[in-house]
Amino acid sequence: MDEQHNSLKDKVDVMRPLVLRALRRSSIRKKIAEYLFEISPSSSYTSEIAYHVKTTPTNVIGAIRGMDSRYRKEDSLLSLNIVEETSGGKDMKLYRITEYGKEIIRQLKS
Repeated sequence: MDEQHNSLKDKVDVMRPLVLRALRRSSIRKKIAEYLFEISPSSSYTSEIAYHVKTTPTNVIGAIRGMDSRYRKEDSLLSLNIVEETSGGKDMKLYRITEYGKEIIRQLKS
């Protein structure tokens, strides 16, 4: 476990500037990551996330997956490995924060 934690910490340190830039450029991305951190280890679906971060489901999808020029795919929470997608069955996509995402949010809060 300790070795796994160290490699995670190394990854956080390397990716941190890119991740922080993406979170600074979009308050929606940051709010989504913080909300998923708060409800962890639970997952949530798009409209529920939108309700809790006070935005539209379209903005949530853009922040999580990327959409057109407004939310660049390479800055999406999925691409940055902050959030992962799971299946809620019957075409429902759920999202939860990754261990890496938790580490980033912990660093932001400290």
